[in-house]
Amino acid sequence: MLRQGVIATAALTALVMGGHRMLPELGGVTPVLESLLPWLGVAVPFLLAGAVVARSGPALATAVVPGLVWGLMFGPDLLRSGPGGPSDLSVATLNIGAATPDQAKAVRAVAKGRDLLALQELRGGGLDKVLDERFPHHFTAGTVGLWSRYPITETRRLDLGLGWPRALRAVVRTPKGDVTVYVVHLASARPGETAVRDRTLAEARRVVDRDDSDRLLLLGDLNTATTDRKLRGLAPPLTDAQTQAGTGFGFTWPSVFPVTRPDHILYRGLKATRAGVETAPGSDHLAAVAWLRM
Repeated sequence: MLRQGVIATAALTALVMGGHRMLPELGGVTPVLESLLPWLGVAVPFLLAGAVVARSGPALATAVVPGLVWGLMFGPDLLRSGPGGPSDLSVATLNIGAATPDQAKAVRAVAKGRDLLALQELRGGGLDKVLDERFPHHFTAGTVGLWSRYPITETRRLDLGLGWPRALRAVVRTPKGDVTVYVVHLASARPGETAVRDRTLAEARRVVDRDDSDRLLLLGDLNTATTDRKLRGLAPPLTDAQTQAGTGFGFTWPSVFPVTRPDHILYRGLKATRAGVETAPGSDHLAAVAWLRM
């Protein structure tokens, strides 16, 4: 019985990992499963142990298969390193958390050394004293905001389908030219409840497609993990800084024990030299950070 169970579970695990994009969405359940896809690898040691206990060669051989699939899919993430070299922009995005007791403390830890800082779930005022010295320019729309070391020459609040502005567009004039920056916070996604998130994601794609800026950054909490099939609505055409220049998975949520990455730095017309995550004390998210060359 143990032998059959190991073989069946190993085969199913390998098929789900390797063929997840062919699975039906099941009312939004599958994209949420995809958000946790790398964690299916945790099953491999248990499958191997079960095969040893069962003293079954076929079970042991089958238990190795999901490990091989995991290695092919996610091994490059663990071995990758950014191209490095000089950069022109240091950027960060953080869902600061509306319930964070001390938003200023969380922001202060992330703001140091940044040229651009995107924030989501702003609770209101109180951050100006923390940020104004570092960032003389800023613009907010509802609960999202952008702080910049460089002049912001154009601004617009955006509604991506939620019925109120929870996104913005700004043009930042850097020493090496203009960069169009979007800060967005898409709708939440839960098992069986992804329709609104999908609609806001599709609207974000339409906004990007209509924008002919040579250099474009999209920063924010997309509630869409790197392994979620729906992220392909934005990347491509945009490039994900973490997958190009970061080491590891770059999980950002929850901050105590991150298991997925809803926070992203996407771009075109730029090149990521480094990417990663940083702690923001008190927030339930880690900050996604990247260094970019123009």
